[in-house]
Order: sequence, then C-alpha cells, then structure tokens
Amino acid sequence: MQPVVLCAYEVDAEPVFDSMSPTRRMDEGVTDDALRCPRWKEEMCQGNVPASQALADRLIAGGYVGMHVPSFAPEAGADDVNLVLWGWSDRRPSRVVLIDDEARLPLPKTGKR
Repeated sequence: MQPVVLCAYEVDAEPVFDSMSPTRRMDEGVTDDALRCPRWKEEMCQGNVPASQALADRLIAGGYVGMHVPSFAPEAGADDVNLVLWGWSDRRPSRVVLIDDEARLPLPKTGKR
C-alpha cells in the first residue's frame, strides 16, 4: 500500500449542482451515462469530448462552481457522494482551505497554508 495522507478541508462553495437529486438531474437533462462516463479516457484519446466533460462545460457556463455526484467506486453505497469543484481558491465562490490546526503538514513553497 502506498503512503496515505488524509486531510480535512473547510469548503465554502456555491452554487453547486446537486446531481443526487432526480428532479435537478431531470431539469438539467443529466443522464446516468453522463455522470458515470466509463469510457472517458478512450473518448478523449480519440479526440472526442466525453459526456462528463460536456456536462461540466455546460454547468460551468450556467454559473456552477462544482457538483455533487454519486461515487462510482467499487462497493460504494447510495450515500457515498463526491464533491467535484472545477476550480478553487481561498476566496468565495469556491473557497477551499486546508485544516491543519496542529501544523503537521509541510508548508507549500509559497509559505502559506
């Protein structure tokens, strides 16, 4: 097993599209195939835009900073959800800040946490 570091983050980002909601998915025309997108790498290598990327582009154009998506990891349950952000910083609307109260992680080259 590779070394693992678990980190906690404070996230303050909105608007986030909720693909867990069947109603929201229907309103935006989001299909299971666009979320699952099992052949994304093959499609990209062929020069095509995968359905998941086309969906992200459409949501970005609609002003969304990210989306909640079901986890497609093996053995994931219905309550396993991922937050996908297309960009983030230490400011809203996509604020993501590392929580390291005990200063256990090395400082990045910028000298800021």
